[in-house]
Amino acid sequence: MSNQAVAGLAHVGVAVRDLSAAERTYQALGAELLGREDVPAEGVRVSFLTLGGVRIELLEPLDPSAEAGVARFVRERGGGVHHLAFDTEDLAQALGSLGAQGIAPIGGGGRPGAEGRQVAFLHPRDTGGVLVELCEVRR
Repeated sequence: MSNQAVAGLAHVGVAVRDLSAAERTYQALGAELLGREDVPAEGVRVSFLTLGGVRIELLEPLDPSAEAGVARFVRERGGGVHHLAFDTEDLAQALGSLGAQGIAPIGGGGRPGAEGRQVAFLHPRDTGGVLVELCEVRR
């Protein structure tokens, strides 16, 4: 990998109250449903869709009453664009490079995410108000 932290857009994350209803909406727009899975470590059920070459991750809270994460986001905002995710070939290297520039991950580092990938989130205060997820490319 070059000295760039990211290799490209992985997906756009959209928080939703009702995953099935959101899937139907995106499918009506022409999106293809790629799959669905639970990510207990993040407290969400997700589905991935693709539309026009863009991957969309829909996120539904497993426990809508949870105090953090997607559950709180949906309660406070009713859903919507939650994060931008970028691929990285080496998550540890990317986090090290970003850390040297004062951009630290939430929770200290990588953790298991959807599709069996290691992920890390960067705080919006460090990224212009946008929650950014880094997703290590599966090897």
